[in-house]
Amino acid sequence: MSLNDPKWGNRGGDDKRGGDGNQGPPDLEELWRDFNRRLSGMFGRDPGRNGGGSGGGDGGNRIPEFNFRQVGGGIGLIAAFAAVIWLASGFYIVDASQRGIVLQFGRFLEATEPGLRWRLPYPVQSHELVNLTGVRTVEIGYRGSERNKVLKEALMLTDDENIVNIQFAVQYILKDPQQYLFNNRNADDSVIQAAETAVREVVGKSKMDFVLYEGREQVAANAQKLTQEILDRYATGIQVSKVTMQNAQPPEQVQAAFDDAVKAGQDRERQKNEGQAYANDVIPRARGAASRLFEEADAYKSRVVAQAEGDASRFKQVYTEYAKAPEVTRQRMYIDTMQQVFSNTTKVMLDARGSGNLLYLPLDKIIQSTAVPSAAPVADLPQMARPASAPATTENNISPPRVDALSGESRTRESTRSRERGER
Repeated sequence: MSLNDPKWGNRGGDDKRGGDGNQGPPDLEELWRDFNRRLSGMFGRDPGRNGGGSGGGDGGNRIPEFNFRQVGGGIGLIAAFAAVIWLASGFYIVDASQRGIVLQFGRFLEATEPGLRWRLPYPVQSHELVNLTGVRTVEIGYRGSERNKVLKEALMLTDDENIVNIQFAVQYILKDPQQYLFNNRNADDSVIQAAETAVREVVGKSKMDFVLYEGREQVAANAQKLTQEILDRYATGIQVSKVTMQNAQPPEQVQAAFDDAVKAGQDRERQKNEGQAYANDVIPRARGAASRLFEEADAYKSRVVAQAEGDASRFKQVYTEYAKAPEVTRQRMYIDTMQQVFSNTTKVMLDARGSGNLLYLPLDKIIQSTAVPSAAPVADLPQMARPASAPATTENNISPPRVDALSGESRTRESTRSRERGER
Protein backbone atom coordinates (compact mmCIF):
# COMPACT_ATOMS: atom_id res chain seq x y z
CA MET A 1 0.00 0.00 0.00
CA SER A 2 1.28 3.44 -0.87
CA LEU A 3 1.81 6.12 1.72
CA ASN A 4 -0.68 8.27 -0.27
CA ASP A 5 -3.45 5.78 0.31
CA PRO A 6 -6.26 7.57 2.17
CA LYS A 7 -6.67 4.51 4.35
CA TRP A 8 -3.16 4.80 5.89
CA GLY A 9 -3.46 5.43 9.58
CA ASN A 10 -7.33 5.18 9.51
CA ARG A 11 -8.92 1.82 9.87
CA GLY A 12 -12.39 2.63 8.42
CA GLY A 13 -13.51 5.52 10.65
CA ASP A 14 -15.41 7.82 8.19
CA ASP A 15 -14.09 6.19 5.05
CA LYS A 16 -17.26 5.15 3.16
CA ARG A 17 -15.45 3.14 0.55
CA GLY A 18 -14.75 0.55 3.21
CA GLY A 19 -12.12 -2.07 2.81
CA ASP A 20 -10.38 -4.73 4.78
CA GLY A 21 -9.04 -3.12 7.90
CA ASN A 22 -6.97 -6.14 8.86
CA GLN A 23 -4.64 -5.60 5.95
CA GLY A 24 -2.54 -2.45 6.51
CA PRO A 25 -0.28 -0.66 8.96
CA PRO A 26 -1.20 -0.34 12.68
CA ASP A 27 -3.65 2.36 13.71
CA LEU A 28 -1.70 5.29 15.22
CA GLU A 29 -4.73 6.60 17.03
CA GLU A 30 -5.22 3.32 18.79
CA LEU A 31 -1.60 3.34 19.88
CA TRP A 32 -1.98 6.88 21.18
CA ARG A 33 -5.12 5.98 23.15
CA ASP A 34 -3.35 2.98 24.70
CA PHE A 35 -0.44 5.19 25.72
CA ASN A 36 -2.82 7.69 27.34
CA ARG A 37 -4.58 4.96 29.29
CA ARG A 38 -1.34 3.69 30.66
CA LEU A 39 -0.15 7.18 31.60
CA SER A 40 -3.50 7.97 33.31
CA GLY A 41 -3.23 4.75 35.28
CA MET A 42 0.19 5.75 36.56
CA PHE A 43 -1.16 9.03 37.97
CA GLY A 44 -4.40 7.58 39.39
CA ARG A 45 -6.79 8.68 36.63
CA ASP A 46 -9.72 6.48 35.65
CA PRO A 47 -8.82 4.82 32.40
CA GLY A 48 -12.50 4.74 31.27
CA ARG A 49 -12.85 8.51 31.28
CA ASN A 50 -11.46 9.38 27.93
CA GLY A 51 -13.89 12.18 27.09
CA GLY A 52 -16.01 12.59 23.84
CA GLY A 53 -14.97 13.96 20.54
CA SER A 54 -16.74 16.37 18.22
CA GLY A 55 -16.68 14.21 15.17
CA GLY A 56 -19.46 11.46 14.74
CA GLY A 57 -19.97 10.87 18.51
CA ASP A 58 -17.09 8.29 18.69
CA GLY A 59 -15.14 8.90 21.90
CA GLY A 60 -12.23 6.80 20.74
CA ASN A 61 -11.06 9.54 18.44
CA ARG A 62 -10.66 12.21 21.19
CA ILE A 63 -7.17 12.99 22.64
CA PRO A 64 -7.27 12.67 26.50
CA GLU A 65 -6.79 15.76 28.60
CA PHE A 66 -4.00 15.77 31.31
CA ASN A 67 -4.68 16.54 34.96
CA PHE A 68 -1.76 18.82 35.88
CA ARG A 69 -2.58 18.69 39.60
CA GLN A 70 -2.03 14.95 39.70
CA VAL A 71 1.08 15.25 37.60
CA GLY A 72 2.48 17.90 39.99
CA GLY A 73 1.88 15.65 43.00
CA GLY A 74 3.89 12.82 41.44
CA ILE A 75 6.80 15.11 40.60
CA GLY A 76 6.81 16.48 44.15
CA LEU A 77 6.96 12.96 45.55
CA ILE A 78 9.92 12.17 43.31
CA ALA A 79 11.61 15.42 44.28
CA ALA A 80 11.13 14.70 48.00
CA PHE A 81 12.60 11.24 47.57
CA ALA A 82 15.58 12.68 45.72
CA ALA A 83 16.05 15.32 48.44
CA VAL A 84 16.13 12.63 51.12
CA ILE A 85 18.75 10.72 49.19
CA TRP A 86 20.77 13.91 48.66
CA LEU A 87 20.71 14.77 52.36
CA ALA A 88 21.59 11.19 53.33
CA SER A 89 24.72 11.41 51.17
CA GLY A 90 26.14 13.82 53.75
CA PHE A 91 26.72 11.06 56.32
CA TYR A 92 30.25 9.62 56.60
CA ILE A 93 32.20 7.48 59.08
CA VAL A 94 35.62 8.35 60.50
CA ASP A 95 37.70 5.40 61.80
CA ALA A 96 39.70 5.50 65.02
CA SER A 97 42.97 5.85 63.08
CA GLN A 98 41.64 8.64 60.87
CA ARG A 99 40.64 12.27 61.03
CA GLY A 100 37.96 13.88 58.86
CA ILE A 101 38.55 17.18 57.08
CA VAL A 102 35.34 19.01 56.03
CA LEU A 103 35.62 21.35 53.05
CA GLN A 104 33.02 23.97 52.19
CA PHE A 105 33.21 24.93 48.52
CA GLY A 106 36.78 23.57 48.55
CA ARG A 107 37.88 25.57 51.59
CA PHE A 108 38.82 24.09 54.96
CA LEU A 109 35.98 24.27 57.47
CA GLU A 110 36.73 21.90 60.33
CA ALA A 111 38.45 18.67 61.40
CA THR A 112 36.23 15.92 62.81
CA GLU A 113 37.02 13.18 65.31
CA PRO A 114 36.34 9.44 64.79
CA GLY A 115 32.70 8.35 64.65
CA LEU A 116 29.58 8.84 62.50
CA ARG A 117 29.52 12.39 61.12
CA TRP A 118 27.30 14.45 58.87
CA ARG A 119 27.97 17.39 56.60
CA LEU A 120 26.06 19.26 53.97
CA PRO A 121 25.94 17.18 50.81
CA TYR A 122 27.88 17.87 47.67
CA PRO A 123 28.45 20.38 46.13
CA VAL A 124 28.10 22.55 49.23
CA GLN A 125 30.46 20.57 51.42
CA SER A 126 32.80 17.63 50.98
CA HIS A 127 35.15 15.69 53.23
CA GLU A 128 38.56 14.02 53.17
CA LEU A 129 39.66 11.13 55.40
CA VAL A 130 43.29 11.21 56.51
CA ASN A 131 44.99 8.22 58.15
CA LEU A 132 47.21 9.48 60.97
CA THR A 133 48.57 6.20 62.36
CA GLY A 134 49.57 4.50 59.13
CA VAL A 135 53.35 4.34 58.59
CA ARG A 136 54.43 5.45 55.14
CA THR A 137 57.83 4.55 53.68
CA VAL A 138 59.86 6.22 50.96
CA GLU A 139 63.13 4.94 49.49
CA ILE A 140 66.08 7.12 48.55
CA GLY A 141 68.88 5.78 46.38
CA TYR A 142 66.99 2.67 45.27
CA ARG A 143 63.52 1.47 44.35
CA GLY A 144 62.09 -1.82 45.52
CA SER A 145 65.40 -3.63 46.15
CA GLU A 146 68.97 -2.57 46.76
CA ARG A 147 70.02 -3.84 43.34
CA ASN A 148 67.69 -1.40 41.62
CA LYS A 149 69.84 1.63 42.35
CA VAL A 150 69.08 5.26 41.61
CA LEU A 151 72.58 6.69 41.31
CA LYS A 152 71.33 10.25 41.01
CA GLU A 153 70.10 10.03 44.59
CA ALA A 154 72.63 7.56 46.00
CA LEU A 155 76.02 9.09 45.07
CA MET A 156 77.21 11.62 47.65
CA LEU A 157 80.47 13.47 48.36
CA THR A 158 82.16 13.22 51.78
CA ASP A 159 84.25 15.76 53.64
CA ASP A 160 87.53 14.13 52.52
CA GLU A 161 86.43 14.39 48.85
CA ASN A 162 85.46 10.75 48.39
CA ILE A 163 82.31 9.49 46.70
CA VAL A 164 80.07 7.03 48.54
CA ASN A 165 76.95 5.17 47.47
CA ILE A 166 74.29 5.45 50.18
CA GLN A 167 70.84 3.86 50.14
CA PHE A 168 68.40 4.56 52.93
CA ALA A 169 64.69 4.45 53.73
CA VAL A 170 62.55 6.99 55.58
CA GLN A 171 59.42 6.08 57.53
CA TYR A 172 56.96 8.80 58.49
CA ILE A 173 53.46 9.37 59.84
CA LEU A 174 51.09 12.33 59.76
CA LYS A 175 50.70 14.66 62.71
CA ASP A 176 48.54 17.44 61.22
CA PRO A 177 45.94 16.41 58.59
CA GLN A 178 45.14 20.01 57.61
CA GLN A 179 48.77 20.84 56.80
CA TYR A 180 49.17 17.49 55.08
CA LEU A 181 46.25 18.18 52.71
CA PHE A 182 46.75 21.86 51.97
CA ASN A 183 50.55 22.33 52.15
CA ASN A 184 51.64 19.31 50.09
CA ARG A 185 51.12 18.56 46.47
CA ASN A 186 52.87 15.19 46.80
CA ALA A 187 53.88 14.20 50.32
CA ASP A 188 56.24 11.38 49.25
CA ASP A 189 58.19 13.67 46.95
CA SER A 190 58.48 16.25 49.71
CA VAL A 191 59.87 13.67 52.13
CA ILE A 192 62.29 12.29 49.53
CA GLN A 193 63.70 15.71 48.71
CA ALA A 194 63.99 16.77 52.35
CA ALA A 195 65.65 13.47 53.39
CA GLU A 196 68.10 13.56 50.47
CA THR A 197 69.05 17.13 51.33
CA ALA A 198 69.59 16.24 54.98
CA VAL A 199 71.71 13.15 54.25
CA ARG A 200 73.87 15.03 51.76
CA GLU A 201 74.54 17.70 54.36
CA VAL A 202 75.45 15.17 57.05
CA VAL A 203 77.65 13.10 54.73
CA GLY A 204 79.35 16.23 53.39
CA LYS A 205 80.53 17.03 56.93
CA SER A 206 81.83 13.51 57.70
CA LYS A 207 84.81 11.40 56.67
CA MET A 208 84.42 8.43 54.36
CA ASP A 209 85.44 5.80 56.93
CA PHE A 210 83.06 7.32 59.47
CA VAL A 211 80.13 7.11 57.04
CA LEU A 212 80.89 3.56 55.89
CA TYR A 213 81.71 1.94 59.21
CA GLU A 214 81.50 3.24 62.75
CA GLY A 215 79.31 6.29 62.13
CA ARG A 216 76.35 4.83 60.21
CA GLU A 217 73.95 5.01 63.15
CA GLN A 218 75.00 8.54 63.97
CA VAL A 219 74.60 9.62 60.34
CA ALA A 220 71.07 8.18 60.31
CA ALA A 221 70.17 9.94 63.58
CA ASN A 222 71.51 13.30 62.40
CA ALA A 223 69.73 12.91 59.05
CA GLN A 224 66.43 12.19 60.79
CA LYS A 225 66.73 15.28 62.96
CA LEU A 226 67.64 17.53 60.04
CA THR A 227 64.87 16.10 57.84
CA GLN A 228 62.29 16.81 60.52
CA GLU A 229 63.51 20.39 60.81
CA ILE A 230 63.14 20.90 57.05
CA LEU A 231 59.62 19.43 56.98
CA ASP A 232 58.53 21.53 59.96
CA ARG A 233 59.90 24.63 58.29
CA TYR A 234 57.59 24.05 55.33
CA ALA A 235 54.62 23.09 57.60
CA THR A 236 54.01 19.76 55.87
CA GLY A 237 52.30 18.11 58.84
CA ILE A 238 54.65 15.10 58.56
CA GLN A 239 56.45 13.40 61.45
CA VAL A 240 59.58 11.40 60.53
CA SER A 241 59.64 8.27 62.67
CA LYS A 242 62.84 6.56 61.49
CA VAL A 243 65.69 6.82 58.97
CA THR A 244 67.34 3.48 58.18
CA MET A 245 70.66 3.11 56.36
CA GLN A 246 70.17 0.18 54.01
CA ASN A 247 73.58 0.19 52.36
CA ALA A 248 76.70 2.34 52.30
CA GLN A 249 79.63 1.49 50.05
CA PRO A 250 82.03 3.08 47.59
CA PRO A 251 81.05 3.28 43.92
CA GLU A 252 81.27 0.10 41.88
CA GLN A 253 83.98 1.56 39.64
CA VAL A 254 86.46 1.77 42.54
CA GLN A 255 85.21 -1.15 44.61
CA ALA A 256 88.27 -3.35 43.92
CA ALA A 257 90.75 -0.60 44.80
CA PHE A 258 88.77 0.23 47.89
CA ASP A 259 88.82 -3.42 49.02
CA ASP A 260 92.61 -3.45 48.64
CA ALA A 261 92.87 -0.29 50.69
CA VAL A 262 90.65 -1.81 53.36
CA LYS A 263 92.81 -4.95 53.50
CA ALA A 264 95.95 -2.84 53.79
CA GLY A 265 94.38 -0.87 56.59
CA GLN A 266 93.44 -4.09 58.37
CA ASP A 267 97.00 -5.39 58.02
CA ARG A 268 98.29 -2.13 59.42
CA GLU A 269 95.98 -2.38 62.39
CA ARG A 270 96.99 -6.01 62.96
CA GLN A 271 100.68 -5.14 62.95
CA LYS A 272 100.06 -2.22 65.25
CA ASN A 273 98.23 -4.53 67.64
CA GLU A 274 101.05 -7.05 67.55
CA GLY A 275 103.63 -4.32 68.21
CA GLN A 276 101.52 -2.98 71.03
CA ALA A 277 101.23 -6.46 72.54
CA TYR A 278 105.03 -6.89 72.39
CA ALA A 279 105.51 -3.47 73.95
CA ASN A 280 103.04 -4.33 76.68
CA ASP A 281 105.10 -7.43 77.43
CA VAL A 282 108.58 -5.85 77.36
CA ILE A 283 108.02 -2.41 78.82
CA PRO A 284 106.58 -3.58 82.16
CA ARG A 285 109.52 -5.96 82.61
CA ALA A 286 112.03 -3.22 81.87
CA ARG A 287 110.24 -0.86 84.20
CA GLY A 288 110.22 -3.54 86.91
CA ALA A 289 113.97 -4.18 86.48
CA ALA A 290 114.68 -0.45 86.55
CA SER A 291 112.56 -0.04 89.65
CA ARG A 292 114.37 -2.95 91.31
CA LEU A 293 117.76 -1.40 90.50
CA PHE A 294 116.59 1.93 91.88
CA GLU A 295 115.45 0.25 95.06
CA GLU A 296 118.71 -1.66 95.42
CA ALA A 297 120.70 1.52 94.83
CA ASP A 298 118.64 3.36 97.42
CA ALA A 299 119.11 0.50 99.87
CA TYR A 300 122.88 0.44 99.26
CA LYS A 301 123.03 4.20 99.64
CA SER A 302 121.08 4.04 102.89
CA ARG A 303 123.26 1.22 104.19
CA VAL A 304 126.53 2.95 103.32
CA VAL A 305 125.37 6.25 104.74
CA ALA A 306 124.10 4.59 107.89
CA GLN A 307 127.35 2.64 108.29
CA ALA A 308 129.44 5.74 107.73
CA GLU A 309 127.36 7.67 110.21
CA GLY A 310 127.67 4.79 112.68
CA ASP A 311 131.45 4.61 112.24
CA ALA A 312 131.72 8.35 112.67
CA SER A 313 129.56 8.22 115.77
CA ARG A 314 131.61 5.33 117.16
CA PHE A 315 134.86 7.16 116.39
CA LYS A 316 133.55 10.21 118.20
CA GLN A 317 132.62 8.10 121.21
CA VAL A 318 136.01 6.35 121.17
CA TYR A 319 137.77 9.65 120.86
CA THR A 320 135.81 11.00 123.80
CA GLU A 321 136.86 8.02 125.93
CA TYR A 322 140.40 8.27 124.64
CA ALA A 323 140.56 11.88 125.67
CA LYS A 324 139.58 10.83 129.19
CA ALA A 325 142.15 7.96 129.56
CA PRO A 326 144.55 7.66 126.62
CA GLU A 327 146.62 4.75 128.00
CA VAL A 328 143.67 2.58 128.92
CA THR A 329 142.04 3.25 125.62
CA ARG A 330 145.18 2.31 123.70
CA GLN A 331 145.53 -0.90 125.69
CA ARG A 332 141.90 -1.79 125.12
CA MET A 333 142.17 -1.11 121.41
CA TYR A 334 145.26 -3.29 121.25
CA ILE A 335 143.53 -6.14 123.02
CA ASP A 336 140.53 -5.92 120.69
CA THR A 337 142.78 -5.93 117.69
CA MET A 338 144.72 -8.98 118.92
CA GLN A 339 141.45 -10.71 119.66
CA GLN A 340 140.32 -10.24 116.09
CA VAL A 341 143.67 -11.46 114.78
CA PHE A 342 143.88 -14.55 117.00
CA SER A 343 140.24 -15.45 116.37
CA ASN A 344 141.19 -16.34 112.78
CA THR A 345 144.01 -18.82 113.70
CA THR A 346 144.13 -22.11 115.57
CA LYS A 347 147.75 -21.95 116.75
CA VAL A 348 149.50 -19.39 118.98
CA MET A 349 153.25 -19.11 119.54
CA LEU A 350 154.33 -17.48 122.83
CA ASP A 351 157.80 -16.29 123.87
CA ALA A 352 158.12 -16.75 127.62
CA ARG A 353 160.34 -14.28 129.44
CA GLY A 354 163.67 -15.65 130.54
CA SER A 355 163.56 -18.59 128.20
CA GLY A 356 164.71 -18.85 124.64
CA ASN A 357 162.26 -21.59 123.75
CA LEU A 358 158.94 -20.97 122.03
CA LEU A 359 156.03 -22.62 123.74
CA TYR A 360 153.32 -24.23 121.68
CA LEU A 361 149.83 -23.46 122.88
CA PRO A 362 147.40 -26.01 121.31
CA LEU A 363 144.24 -24.02 121.70
CA ASP A 364 142.33 -26.27 119.31
CA LYS A 365 143.10 -29.36 121.38
CA ILE A 366 142.15 -27.54 124.54
CA ILE A 367 138.80 -26.50 123.03
CA GLN A 368 138.07 -30.05 121.85
CA SER A 369 138.91 -31.52 125.27
CA THR A 370 136.61 -29.12 127.03
CA ALA A 371 133.40 -30.91 127.97
CA VAL A 372 131.34 -27.84 128.75
CA PRO A 373 130.41 -25.40 125.94
CA SER A 374 131.91 -22.47 127.81
CA ALA A 375 135.65 -21.96 127.67
CA ALA A 376 137.74 -22.67 130.76
CA PRO A 377 139.01 -19.69 132.74
CA VAL A 378 142.62 -18.73 132.58
CA ALA A 379 143.38 -20.30 135.97
CA ASP A 380 142.40 -23.78 134.68
CA LEU A 381 144.88 -23.75 131.79
CA PRO A 382 147.93 -26.07 131.96
CA GLN A 383 151.05 -24.88 133.59
CA MET A 384 152.89 -24.54 130.33
CA ALA A 385 150.20 -22.31 128.90
CA ARG A 386 149.72 -20.17 131.97
CA PRO A 387 151.30 -16.72 131.56
CA ALA A 388 153.92 -15.48 133.96
CA SER A 389 153.12 -13.08 136.75
CA ALA A 390 155.11 -10.39 135.06
CA PRO A 391 153.99 -9.26 131.63
CA ALA A 392 155.99 -11.02 129.00
CA THR A 393 157.73 -8.99 126.35
CA THR A 394 158.76 -9.95 122.91
CA GLU A 395 161.86 -9.00 121.19
CA ASN A 396 160.18 -5.94 119.88
CA ASN A 397 159.02 -5.02 123.39
CA ILE A 398 155.39 -5.64 122.46
CA SER A 399 153.20 -6.54 125.37
CA PRO A 400 151.70 -10.01 125.09
CA PRO A 401 148.00 -10.36 124.84
CA ARG A 402 146.05 -10.71 128.03
CA VAL A 403 143.56 -13.50 128.43
CA ASP A 404 140.46 -12.02 129.88
CA ALA A 405 138.23 -14.40 131.81
CA LEU A 406 135.06 -12.59 130.74
CA SER A 407 135.91 -12.59 127.02
CA GLY A 408 137.37 -16.11 126.97
CA GLU A 409 134.12 -17.69 125.90
CA SER A 410 133.62 -15.36 122.91
CA ARG A 411 137.23 -15.81 121.75
CA THR A 412 136.90 -19.59 122.00
CA ARG A 413 133.78 -19.53 119.82
CA GLU A 414 135.44 -17.28 117.26
CA SER A 415 138.49 -19.55 117.09
CA THR A 416 136.24 -22.58 116.66
CA ARG A 417 134.43 -21.00 113.72
CA SER A 418 137.75 -19.96 112.13
CA ARG A 419 139.16 -23.49 112.47
CA GLU A 420 136.09 -25.02 110.93
CA ARG A 421 136.30 -22.65 107.97
CA GLY A 422 140.01 -23.54 107.54
CA GLU A 423 139.27 -27.29 107.55
CA ARG A 424 136.55 -26.86 104.91
